[in-house]
Amino acid sequence: MKRKKIINLLALLLALVLLNSGLNKFFNYMPMPKELPEAVIKDGAAMIEIVWLMPLLACAEILGALLLVFPKTRALGLLVVFPVLVGVLLTHIFVAPNGLAMALTIWAILICLIIDEKDKYLPLIR
Repeated sequence: MKRKKIINLLALLLALVLLNSGLNKFFNYMPMPKELPEAVIKDGAAMIEIVWLMPLLACAEILGALLLVFPKTRALGLLVVFPVLVGVLLTHIFVAPNGLAMALTIWAILICLIIDEKDKYLPLIR
């Protein structure tokens, strides 16, 4: 019983991070840091130039966050947010290493949740 509570808490934490990130892409309520590496600014500008990309990422983050909250839909939510979080991790590895600790923390939570849902994923790879 205690393990399920920890898993639910981790899922809620990840869902809140993703929900905040997705909503910020629509409403832009969190200011950008003043000192950003030039590569981050260029990457952001390129993503904004592709008009449909930011709304797609925002919708994936919001939908994934909502699915993560409920244990019955958590496995689907993890599949929705996985590609987004791959992008986050690669960005922090190659472009903005100052946020790598947060990205690795998010990935640790993601991996814990995937392991917890492994029984739902096994039929997909058999």
